[in-house]
Amino acid sequence: MPIDLLMTQLSPTMTEGRVARWLKKEGDELVSGEVMAEIETDKATMEMEVVDEGVLHRIIAAEGATVAVGAPIAVIAEDGEEVPADYQPVGEATPAAEAAVVETAVEASAPVVAPTAPVPVVEPVAGSTVDPKRIKASPLARRLARQKGINLAAITGTGPKGRITRGDVEKVAKRGISLGAGTAAVVTPAPRPMPTGPLPYHEDEFERVENSMMRKAIARRLTESKQQVPHFYLNVDVEMDRLMDLRAQLNEVADGAFKLSVNDFVIKAVAKALVDVPAANASWTDASTLMHKHAHISVAVAIEGGLITPVIRFAEQKGIVDISNEVKELAGRARAGELKPEEYSGGTFSISNLGMYGVKQFSAIVNPPEGAILAVGGTEERPVVKNGELTIARMMTLTLSCDHRVVDGAVGAEYLAALKKHIETPASVLI
Repeated sequence: MPIDLLMTQLSPTMTEGRVARWLKKEGDELVSGEVMAEIETDKATMEMEVVDEGVLHRIIAAEGATVAVGAPIAVIAEDGEEVPADYQPVGEATPAAEAAVVETAVEASAPVVAPTAPVPVVEPVAGSTVDPKRIKASPLARRLARQKGINLAAITGTGPKGRITRGDVEKVAKRGISLGAGTAAVVTPAPRPMPTGPLPYHEDEFERVENSMMRKAIARRLTESKQQVPHFYLNVDVEMDRLMDLRAQLNEVADGAFKLSVNDFVIKAVAKALVDVPAANASWTDASTLMHKHAHISVAVAIEGGLITPVIRFAEQKGIVDISNEVKELAGRARAGELKPEEYSGGTFSISNLGMYGVKQFSAIVNPPEGAILAVGGTEERPVVKNGELTIARMMTLTLSCDHRVVDGAVGAEYLAALKKHIETPASVLI
């Protein structure tokens, strides 16, 4: 039986992938664990490994093609197997996955036509606790399970990292057990696409730059955040004189062993403040509010074509030198496109720092499912009043963007007060 090779979800937010390069060609033998293709996701270019062994019979998605998660990209056959000439691969049982490969190049002169009807999105019925897309199973195992009416969520996989294999499904089928795969689904209309039409620019006055997978993901997620998350904003000015002096002293005594940045102090202060005000370390779901026990800090890093947020996990437990080293290491691998999905997902609170670009103040967009994000401006000398006298101090403006569903105004204000205290008495972040 031919095996349909489907586009795999290689990152938590991935909805489609671009085939960057095939490392195997039609007719090549596929051995489990080998890399067969490189896939550009919304975060990085990642390797797709061989799971189902056999022969690469046919490549459906050529290099450069963009394919929805769950849609077929190739057909695998067993050694010596005859595949019918009219064989048609089948994707996941969702409208989006059954869609054809999206062409990556569009003629500039071709008119852009909006779909006449939105594509529906299939969601599990109420009471379902497992998203079938997140179940690790080989394409053949999924296909057999659908044919035999078996629910993959009830099977324990014996493959690599708990992946469900064809053998796992066949064992369940031999026992004559039907685990309820034929559950009805609720169809929810997808958001209507923005209307398109002729551009108000002359073709010779601009250059078209194709949107990367990352750029599309950023556009989609930030639009969803602004539309669905009720934002509110709080800002506070903090005096930086003590922190800047302490930073200079520590860097001097380090004698090159390490070099601390202002951002390193901010990350540690943010984590300490989340311990002081745990109500600000929260995420929203329709069923419940998640109160996080640890400060996993997402740090926005600018990379070519967009940005990514590597996560400093358990930041409240780490020393500032360890945080500094980890930030540098993660940022370097982020710019090289080498981060693993678990290294840029699972954050509970975000920091975006544009101070090094000379930005004084800005408001960032909340990064769901996190409940808040801190926008950090630059440090500058400003006139301030101390003890009734006008003087000059180094100041920084911090702006907190909050999801009002989980962080109320009073909680946000309490959190900023705790953060201001840690930054203005920086020795506290060293304890």
